[in-house]
Amino acid sequence: MLRPCSLLLWQVAVSLSSHVVTASRCGGGSDIFTALRENSPMGQFISELGMTAEAGANKAERATSLRLCVSGDDAAWFYLEGRTLRLNASDPRVLDREAHGPMLIAELTCYQDNVIQTKFRILVEILNENDNRPKFVKETIHRFTVSELTAVNSVLFTVKAMDADGDMISYIIDPSSRDPQFFRIDLPNSGKIVLNKPLDYETRTQLQVLIWAQEVNTEEKFNISAVLTVNIEDGDDQYPHFLPCTPISPGDPVCVSPNYSTNISQKQQDLVLKFSPGPIRAEDGDRGLNTSLIYSILSGGDQSQFRINNRTGEIQLTRAVPLRHQEKTFTLTVMVVARDAESGEEVSALVDIEVLQTGQSVPHGAVAEQQMFGNVDIRLAGGIIAMILLLLLSAVVFLMLRAVKRR
Repeated sequence: MLRPCSLLLWQVAVSLSSHVVTASRCGGGSDIFTALRENSPMGQFISELGMTAEAGANKAERATSLRLCVSGDDAAWFYLEGRTLRLNASDPRVLDREAHGPMLIAELTCYQDNVIQTKFRILVEILNENDNRPKFVKETIHRFTVSELTAVNSVLFTVKAMDADGDMISYIIDPSSRDPQFFRIDLPNSGKIVLNKPLDYETRTQLQVLIWAQEVNTEEKFNISAVLTVNIEDGDDQYPHFLPCTPISPGDPVCVSPNYSTNISQKQQDLVLKFSPGPIRAEDGDRGLNTSLIYSILSGGDQSQFRINNRTGEIQLTRAVPLRHQEKTFTLTVMVVARDAESGEEVSALVDIEVLQTGQSVPHGAVAEQQMFGNVDIRLAGGIIAMILLLLLSAVVFLMLRAVKRR
């Protein structure tokens, strides 16, 4: 049975035809309008031709004088088997609506004694079948980069899949993928991927999620998947910190500033100080940005007695430390600040500098090996060495005398 839209299409085609069908010995035929499903096999029945010779003509005349011919752009899709019109499909050439279009159009000509008697239109509608899976648009599933400062509930990106059969597509986040908790899809048909929880570059620099595109209005529910990689871009959201970093708690990026310490003697000057547990150095908490830091002495500089290199953090003793009421030792406390050159964020650390009198023994510790006391009293050092040599000599003499007595 012809559908109303198909009948209308046929009426338009007939009205546009410049050929007039007249009564002849090819009479009994008619225009052919029918439908075939795409992917129909070779030899699929299309129509029976109803042409017969005129009354009064004998069988021999009808058999020898009647000739049928199919022509037109799509004629190769048809062949005649007697008075039956069939589909001419082959293994490499399949009737595909998506490739060919919705219609096959050809013309059937009836010859009588090699003279054209009638022409009939052949219009075959190709019915769609769900024979195509969805395919992601390549440009929508590439590697994405997202700032860690992106607000929750923001649309990060939009994926899109196409179905050659025109089926409606919905999108699903696979809960078994690596990082599904960071994403959600509020409108399944939109393909818009929304940020579900905050991002943190210091914790994760890359995320992965598996997205499915699936047919909605078909029985087969064909689908396709794609793994999306999302690179997290570092944002300026962390303060700088001095090294070594001691986290406030395990897994926490916030550090407790170390206390730097060193020893000097009262007579030293023009000296770059060396500290424990290491050199004064800070780094940007945003590792991906690694913004340069500026160092300065906030307090305790004692009128430029200590000078800091604002790029490296090195502290230099510019002049000797004066005596303080004949104290054997005393401690200078200096506060050092490292400031982010871009954001202005600051962090501070304390520096303890213990000042020893000339000739005082050097405390053991992380900085004991540092050459901080090159001006120790030479006479005192010589006396100590002479005492040690005398003790060694006495021990040797004693051993020799004892050996002689035993003999």
